[in-house]
Amino acid sequence: MFEPNTIYCGDCKEVLKKFPDECVDLIYMDPPFFSNKKYEVIWEDGYEVRAFEDRWKGGIEHYVGWMEERIRECHRVLKKTGSIYLHCDWHASHYLKVMMDRVFGYRNFQNEIIWCYTGLSQRKSSWVRKHDNILFYTKGKNWTFNYDEVRVPVSEARLKRIKYSDKQFKSGKAATNPKGKIPEDWWIIPIIGSTSKERLGYPTQKPEKLLERIIKASSNPGDIVLDPMCGCGTAVAVAHKLGRQWIGIDVSPTACRLMTDRLRNLGVSIGENDIVGLPRTIEELRSMQPFEFQNWVCQKLGGRVSTRKSGDMGIDGWTFDGKPIQVKQSERVGRNVVDNFETALRRVGKDKGVIIAFSFSKGAYEEVARAKMHDELEIELKEVSELVEQY
Repeated sequence: MFEPNTIYCGDCKEVLKKFPDECVDLIYMDPPFFSNKKYEVIWEDGYEVRAFEDRWKGGIEHYVGWMEERIRECHRVLKKTGSIYLHCDWHASHYLKVMMDRVFGYRNFQNEIIWCYTGLSQRKSSWVRKHDNILFYTKGKNWTFNYDEVRVPVSEARLKRIKYSDKQFKSGKAATNPKGKIPEDWWIIPIIGSTSKERLGYPTQKPEKLLERIIKASSNPGDIVLDPMCGCGTAVAVAHKLGRQWIGIDVSPTACRLMTDRLRNLGVSIGENDIVGLPRTIEELRSMQPFEFQNWVCQKLGGRVSTRKSGDMGIDGWTFDGKPIQVKQSERVGRNVVDNFETALRRVGKDKGVIIAFSFSKGAYEEVARAKMHDELEIELKEVSELVEQY
């Protein structure tokens, strides 16, 4: 099961159980924050919808317990010389710190990095919150830390102001290193701008410069970098650019497909069929999350999802030639669904459309025939099994 330069689709707790002990050099984890927010996002190309709930009804204890199960698997697969960076924010960073002390050991805590950024805010009752917390732990007493790789350059003006000279530095009389200074544990790195080419539209996407600093400092070329909740794959992409091996895991099939697109743009020979664990059978498709299932259907039809994810008026997506799509993740879809879809077609001024389901009742087919004869509406009923077999 363990194979570097591979994307795995699934819960990292279950995927990592199949990995051998001490097989990765660096872990960066950016889990869903304990923020009680629901994210519904349309990718910039309009073809993908990512919906997930960052919501933990059992409270903070449930959230930390859920995290600890996954962190313990990360601890097991991390080499003795390895490091882990856990990305969090003010909602739960202090709770996660205690949990990380318990799993990795209090003495293996190295830094709490504060990632600072700016942005507009309407907050008027307190100071504007514009930072994340990144907990840096090591597994053992020896670890990789390439401080020269991440030095911040010193300006010529400063060197001139302090009257720096190579002779002073070599003699140990100059504190300033001409290569620059080692960064403090607070980093000012801008978030991804709304017009940046780097932006993919993913709700929690992190800037590549943030991951570059972490990966350069805590791994070497050829090392294996693991991101067990990799979302749109920033850590994986940066690791590849820096000559590291990588492993990406995400529970979302949509995120895994996005990662393959991102890696292909970097010249990596990888496709959807290379994603380990991606739902492909009928039973696996039945158990997918509804929005993920809609994504899968629209992709298989060569179409795009609807820009409205709730209150979509009966239209879940559009085919490449502009026909409305309705997706039903159920069996024996009946006459009433077809009847309601007819109304949706009229509402958007279309006379053709497609309904996708696992199976349809006799009444559904009869209603399709009636609508074509009397209302001149052409509705195609397509079973999921046809998509699996055809594509």
